[in-house]
Amino acid sequence: MTIFFTSDTHFGDPRVLRLDRRPFPDLAAHDAALIASWNARVAPEDEVWHLGDFALGPSAARVHDILGDLHGTKRLISGNNDGPDTLAAPGWAWVGTYAEITVDERRLVLCHYAFRTWNGIGRGALNLHGHSHGQLKPIPRQYDVGVDAQGFVPVTLAEILVSRRRGAKRPTEPSA
Repeated sequence: MTIFFTSDTHFGDPRVLRLDRRPFPDLAAHDAALIASWNARVAPEDEVWHLGDFALGPSAARVHDILGDLHGTKRLISGNNDGPDTLAAPGWAWVGTYAEITVDERRLVLCHYAFRTWNGIGRGALNLHGHSHGQLKPIPRQYDVGVDAQGFVPVTLAEILVSRRRGAKRPTEPSA
């Protein structure tokens, strides 16, 4: 089992095409590409932590269908754009606003929002977040796992940790 992280997929949200200049011709292509890229990386037995803003706009039935189409056990850290239909969707194994977990012997603090400081920062804990769509200047031990910052795919902790190294290769991005 592999553990992945992602955020800010904004399924069904037409604003992301305009505001974030995502490279897709329309919302249907956007959603289909994100689902395909997710499933190309994530196996059914894997776990994915989605750090908020999963969907905005689609009906409860559509949110349920999207979750059903995505591989893996899905855990949601809610974001500011996750409405009641997203939060109540039956495809989540867990829903919360904050979590502290350990992956590969690294302490992780997970939230939709980037923190200025966090529990365990002085002992090497990392803060993984979304919300900023790759627009925040990174600080040490803090990583934006949103699709805009990570090539439109869920990423592993190992990929996150090398993402700032000069010449680091990004995970494969979906084609529009």
